[in-house]
Amino acid sequence: MEKFLFLTHDFNDPYFNLASEEYFLRHRTENFIYIWINAPAVIVGINQNTLQEVNLDYTSSHGIKVVRRQTGGGAVYHDLNNICYTVIAENDENVDNYKKFTAPVIEYLNSLGVKAEFSGRNDITVDGKKISGNAQTVVNGRIMHHGTLLFDTDMTALTLSLKPNRLKIESKGIKSVRARVANIKDYLPDFTVTELKKGLSEYFRKTCDEYRLTQRDINEINKLVRDKYSRYEWNIGRSPTGKNLFEYKFPFGVFTFSFDTENGEIKNADISGDFFSVGDVKKFAASLNGVKFTKEDASAAFSQVGDYIKGATAGEIVEQLFS
Repeated sequence: MEKFLFLTHDFNDPYFNLASEEYFLRHRTENFIYIWINAPAVIVGINQNTLQEVNLDYTSSHGIKVVRRQTGGGAVYHDLNNICYTVIAENDENVDNYKKFTAPVIEYLNSLGVKAEFSGRNDITVDGKKISGNAQTVVNGRIMHHGTLLFDTDMTALTLSLKPNRLKIESKGIKSVRARVANIKDYLPDFTVTELKKGLSEYFRKTCDEYRLTQRDINEINKLVRDKYSRYEWNIGRSPTGKNLFEYKFPFGVFTFSFDTENGEIKNADISGDFFSVGDVKKFAASLNGVKFTKEDASAAFSQVGDYIKGATAGEIVEQLFS
């Protein structure tokens, strides 16, 4: 049985909270579970184009921070009525880690009478509506899983902050972001976000030892904030430069491929989307530069795509790219 350390803290700065995940994943060896809450922020997936996914005029004018996370998936809105949880452990490739790490949250919600269930790739839903999105990444044999719990999130701010990919919306047969999500408070009207956070913390504590952030932890996390998570280059600056744009909603997620062509060869290749990555997608995109833009050469060049994007195959991408 894996032993976990349980951490809860009152830091609400999105830069700090996202940086803390990288610190505990990359620089510590213990298994952690912790709960945290962000001040208003949009958290974008590592492979997303922030300029396409986020209404930066709205977020800037309303003091909403935009922060890129380490995991794939789509952009999400956080505020003080949204609970986040993170699990960091040794990676077990023999189990479905999404179901494994969402199970305690679902069990706790069920114990309160909320009929939550695992759904799709990475969601927790109630009555078919999403109350929790989850994402993961693996680094050096360690997995980080994190998820949100929409308790009483400002749905107007959520809707106005995000510019969801139309392909994604149409593929789900719905009309708006708001139609897809629900707040847990709709099902627990007598609860507050503080009470839910406390209850979930106590549920985790039953099987965990307590851990408190040390001053060294805080100093190292703040260094990551200064060097990475508060910087434009990390949060917004990773945008495609190519003039050609291919975009398609595959079963593994929305896949966007931008590129130039010069003398019939691919140049300035860039890949973005809400898919889940298992390797450095930027490195894979760079490997496409210099490839002749023919179906045969592209098929060969994309043959390793599954090593970088979970569930992707060369055949399905190339077929649509040249259709």
